[in-house]
Amino acid sequence: MSVGFLGILAFVPILVALVLMVGFRWPATRAMPLAWLTAAILAAAVWQMDITLVLASTLQGFASAVTVLLIVFGALLILYTLSESGGMETINYGFHGISTDRRVQAIIIAFVFAAFLEGAAGFGTPAAIAAPLLLSLGFPPLAAVLVALILNSVPVTFGAVGTPIWFGLKNLEGKINEAVVSSAHQLGFSNIDGFYMLIGKWAAVFHSVMAFLLPLFVICFLTRFFGQNRSWKEGLGAWKFSLVASLVFVIPYVGSAFLFGEEFPALLGGLIGTGAVIWIARRKLFLPEQTWDFGPQSQWDSSWTGEISTAKDINFQCCMSQFRAWLPYILVGLILVLTRVKFLPFGEMVKSLQFTIPDILGQEGVTYSLRPLYNPGVIPFILVAVLTIPLHGMSGAKVKKAWGTAFKRMKNPTIALLFAVALVQIFKNSAMNPSDYASMPLAMAQAVASVAGASWPFFAAFIGALGSFITGSNTVSDLLFADFQYGIASTLELPRQIIVALQAVGGAMGNMVCIHNIVAASATVGLVGVEGLILRRNVLPLILYGAVVGIMGLLFSYVFFPTIF
Repeated sequence: MSVGFLGILAFVPILVALVLMVGFRWPATRAMPLAWLTAAILAAAVWQMDITLVLASTLQGFASAVTVLLIVFGALLILYTLSESGGMETINYGFHGISTDRRVQAIIIAFVFAAFLEGAAGFGTPAAIAAPLLLSLGFPPLAAVLVALILNSVPVTFGAVGTPIWFGLKNLEGKINEAVVSSAHQLGFSNIDGFYMLIGKWAAVFHSVMAFLLPLFVICFLTRFFGQNRSWKEGLGAWKFSLVASLVFVIPYVGSAFLFGEEFPALLGGLIGTGAVIWIARRKLFLPEQTWDFGPQSQWDSSWTGEISTAKDINFQCCMSQFRAWLPYILVGLILVLTRVKFLPFGEMVKSLQFTIPDILGQEGVTYSLRPLYNPGVIPFILVAVLTIPLHGMSGAKVKKAWGTAFKRMKNPTIALLFAVALVQIFKNSAMNPSDYASMPLAMAQAVASVAGASWPFFAAFIGALGSFITGSNTVSDLLFADFQYGIASTLELPRQIIVALQAVGGAMGNMVCIHNIVAASATVGLVGVEGLILRRNVLPLILYGAVVGIMGLLFSYVFFPTIF
């Protein structure tokens, strides 16, 4: 069977997910099980995988999904604990009164603060919090959703303490170990953790350019589509504040990627950046000379509004001091740093407890292991959620409601993620076939490489965006396509670290157009039936993002040619 035909067959499960979720608007909870079933059938019928191996791969995928589901639960638990304690309302209250300029508000809340939320929680949390907050400040619901979705892209590669990298790229471990053993020159890393850090560095570099361009584009986008004068130029009136906000975010963002690793850029960049931009704005530094606002609500287009009235139904109150409200998130950042930096002993302490399931269903090499205490969902998320109970003086009823809501919200992510990761494991284990066929990801890579050729670095990020568009997750996009991207880089003799980093960046930029996020964010502000309009509007910044990082990818691959491994 030809490589091209094998590549087409390997793409069928992804095509099934694409058609069902985009064409038929099925939720991931229904589409991903069918995509998994398609992959299982193809693996058995075409790649001649033993049925037991297919089942073992599925169980391996289910078990692996538990790793990230712990993080999802922990992140949701902190969010709902703060919601019930009054901490989140106090944080939101603190944003009021900083500036009345809508461009400044958009940058502070939807860019810098949302970046912190992405680093601490991820999984759609930033847009779900930022959009209602902007609505409460007086933004039209449609504007609030568009701004929240577009700006929640730069930090996503490092969302939920680096999950898209250290979990999304875990299927490359075997290839990385082979590269370390077989390479005749220095690679810059000696194991999979070093590789993750290398990818984080490159991804931060790619994102850093858009961290300056994207906020500036968004405020111009805001004045063009929602201003009385429909002017792009009015957005440039806040260019000084936009660039300064980007600078105070990018310095800790890139610095932490190089110093600490993939778990910290969004978390520390967002936390430090939020404090810095609020301090700057309160002192009226770099603010635009003229305050820009939306026109009277009576003149708003009907498509801008939804079932929730703007700035009338929500009145935030200060339930405690700002320090006390922020303390749980401060503890999250502190505990993460203490348990992740290499020169402290705490990391090895939490790694010491490990559970392993060897040779699932008797299939050699199909294994699973979990370090529960090292999982961010347990330490620090669940730990800090428990500590917040006495810190915020919560009643038993409020604690019960917070935990109950967190468990309730786990249903849909659990179903979708179980089958998405199971599909990926079948893809990965398809290399263990008696037919001598290339694995499913490698077959796709060889087919695409024969068409794209040397121009692939320009298109690599768009593949990552496609993965997020289909699955609604940067993490799952990396699980689906990292092996594929690595295979193309190997086939075309391109620098693997550049292409894989572009995949991670693409998965983040696809966050602004994925159907799941659009529907979820729209629901938080009462918008119904405008998903198509949001998708069309967000395509423009997606193309801009992809073009910029694509050009950078070409330059780093050919002009500034780094070491190939």
